[in-house]
Amino acid sequence: MSIEEDILAAKVLVVDDQLVNVKLLTRMLEEAGYSHVTSTQDPLQVCALHRSNAYDLILLDLQMPGMDGFAVMDGLKTNPNESYLPVIVLTAQPGHKLRALNAGAKDFISKPFDLVEVKTRIRNMLEVRVLYRRLQGYNEALEAAVRERTAELRESEARYRSLTELASDWYWEQDETGAFTKVSGPVIEMLGIRVDTLDGESAAMPFDGAAVDPATVEVTADGWDRSERQALRACIRERQPFLDFALHRTQADGSTQHYRVSGQPMFDQASRFLGYRGVGVAMSAPS
Repeated sequence: MSIEEDILAAKVLVVDDQLVNVKLLTRMLEEAGYSHVTSTQDPLQVCALHRSNAYDLILLDLQMPGMDGFAVMDGLKTNPNESYLPVIVLTAQPGHKLRALNAGAKDFISKPFDLVEVKTRIRNMLEVRVLYRRLQGYNEALEAAVRERTAELRESEARYRSLTELASDWYWEQDETGAFTKVSGPVIEMLGIRVDTLDGESAAMPFDGAAVDPATVEVTADGWDRSERQALRACIRERQPFLDFALHRTQADGSTQHYRVSGQPMFDQASRFLGYRGVGVAMSAPS
């Protein structure tokens, strides 16, 4: 949306106890293209209306029975959701102009109305308001992006630090189905052209770490110790972290290959399980 569209879409409240003034200002604004113009002749309603609608601009008459414009501005200042007072006062008293500005009004319009002056002051006020809100939105988006990126960097640093503290031969990540999505290190040299998932399935995995369709995976379970396998499966089912978990397998030639794996479950911000990541090390090379 362009700045001009934002200005014309701004929410404006006209407050004056004189119906003729309300009709004049409302018609002028609507003819100028403003699409969200409302009004009230009751100053006691202004604070509640602003809390409900968060007006971008309030055109506020100063001299009204029951509650004058100064009292209305004092009431608006008590709104905890509003640190900015979007008020242009309407007054026929020259002496009230400086007092109104000191009370927090952003501008004033003199009575009787000069409609060219009225439209100009309203548009200038709303342009500043729109630009301020856009800047505020950009700053909030930038701060959110910085916080998110900082959290990612801290997580990455913590992951790297925790994993590099372990003497590892490879790094791995698995999705929630158990399929490997990332592998680094000499996995192919160590385990051949397959990468064994932690629960004992065997998944074809190219060295670049691309994900593999589980439907194409050839299942093997050669040589693994059954009790170790069951213990690790139980740990993974409970989505628990594990450190230096010992595994071994008997090769076809009768030799034994020992491994130690460490892993931790991954969750998103909604606590949804994403999979596991960790490191592994071959404790002795097969003969």
